[in-house]
Amino acid sequence: MTKAIAWLNAFRLRTLPLALSSIMMGGVLAAYYNVFQWKVLVGASVTTLFLQILSNLANDYGDTVHGADHSGRQGPQRMVQSGTIGKKEMRIAIVVFALLSLLSGLFLIYFAFSKVLNLNSLLFFMLGIGAIAAAIKYTMGKNPYGYRGMGDVFVLLFFGIIGVGGSFYMHSGWLAWPIALPCFTVGMLSVGVLNLNNMRDMDSDCEAGKHTLVVRYGMAWGKRYQYFLLITALSFLLLFVLLSDRFILRFLFAAAFPLFGRHLIVVRKAIASDEFDPELKNLALSTLVLVLLFGCGLLIF
Repeated sequence: MTKAIAWLNAFRLRTLPLALSSIMMGGVLAAYYNVFQWKVLVGASVTTLFLQILSNLANDYGDTVHGADHSGRQGPQRMVQSGTIGKKEMRIAIVVFALLSLLSGLFLIYFAFSKVLNLNSLLFFMLGIGAIAAAIKYTMGKNPYGYRGMGDVFVLLFFGIIGVGGSFYMHSGWLAWPIALPCFTVGMLSVGVLNLNNMRDMDSDCEAGKHTLVVRYGMAWGKRYQYFLLITALSFLLLFVLLSDRFILRFLFAAAFPLFGRHLIVVRKAIASDEFDPELKNLALSTLVLVLLFGCGLLIF
């Protein structure tokens, strides 16, 4: 494996569509409310991609150090654990992407608010620092929150509430309560991707002392949790449209429902770890498709 391929594997490109779903949803809502700004969409997308890659690199490093990634683990090979990328190299890359995330975030704040020193800018600067810290602390450090079953809360917060709601606010400068519904849709679908990852890695996580919710409550609970997350997420989006000045074609996003139905059938039947792994990519892409169809239905019709 060449070094370039190793780094691409460490970036975990299949996770990036999920990160973009938050920003795209915020942009769709901004366009619906006639407050859309291209510069905010582009800036937020770049910043989010840097943050997601940062999180993936930190996860590769942290899980190796803490023992969750080892030779017997099922799923894609991790670059630090396999020795393809050295620990020092990965630490340097983590610092680089933390700085890129910070720099990109500062440009985004300027694009959104046209000022560096005001209350909105300060608030989003602090949120940006929090996002960088959350990306790193998921599996790195002495007391990573991912090892205490807190990953679901942080994913819901940063992929849903802040990812969608925060990006919408950067377009608009205001919030309305119906925005919370799409926030929770994307947030809960993102938690679903994390839950899939935790179901796949349950045995190795248990051995390493990584107490995810699936490790704590078991595989059967994890599958029921997956059903709850997806059904509730789609229900929130349906409710948003029902509350809008709706036309029948604004339900176009329902065309993505079979993708989620197929996913839940696969999860219900899955037993081995390698049966869960392909669903991470499938659910991430399905989420992006849902957001794009939602946007088409809301904005075109």
